[in-house]
Amino acid sequence: MLLTLTGILNASDLAETRDLIATLGWRDGAETAGGMARAVKRNQQADLTSRTGKQLREDLKEKIERHPVLRAATQPRRFSKQMISKTEAGGGYGFHVDNAFMGAGDTRIRTDMSYTLFLSEPDTYEGGELQVELAGMTQSVKLPAGDMVLYPSTSLHRVAPVTSGARLVCIGWIESSVRDEAIREVLFDLENLRSGMAKKMDLQSPELLVLSKTISNLLRQFGQS
Repeated sequence: MLLTLTGILNASDLAETRDLIATLGWRDGAETAGGMARAVKRNQQADLTSRTGKQLREDLKEKIERHPVLRAATQPRRFSKQMISKTEAGGGYGFHVDNAFMGAGDTRIRTDMSYTLFLSEPDTYEGGELQVELAGMTQSVKLPAGDMVLYPSTSLHRVAPVTSGARLVCIGWIESSVRDEAIREVLFDLENLRSGMAKKMDLQSPELLVLSKTISNLLRQFGQS
């Protein structure tokens, strides 16, 4: 399932984020890639170890992790640390699959879902589309600043070459409490159904109560605590 989410960051959030990014240092993005991906990665990663970098990461973490649609779609168990990536003219990231596990020790996660939060407006750079291979087709995504795309970490994907301007994004990964992608999609459909019904029906109606029971019982059967 590939899903786009609008309004993760509003105009004020974006302005603050860009101001903080402007103070950061950068390093070769290939240093953060593993295995074969290193050979096809041509971008820069922001150094987020400074006080400003840590503040930026915390600000983005709050906005991303609390988003209700993201939570319903991914059933998150753990999140990776956010990364800021910049791809300028001549850069890109060839087709690759994300590492199955990222981090170490207490921060180690299994990567079930990947996300890209766009921080630069699409008319400020040429190229740079995120292209994801899903079920025999390639989906190409280039969203307005502040919007996000969620996609399976199991998929082959790439960042098309940037031919002018600079593509700025926040990226990260999510370990779901529901490992099975098909069950996650069923739960997402049921959560959307419950949300729609709750706007029209009494919260104590038999239909809503049974639906809530079904969601809870699916989580008990397929979820991890």
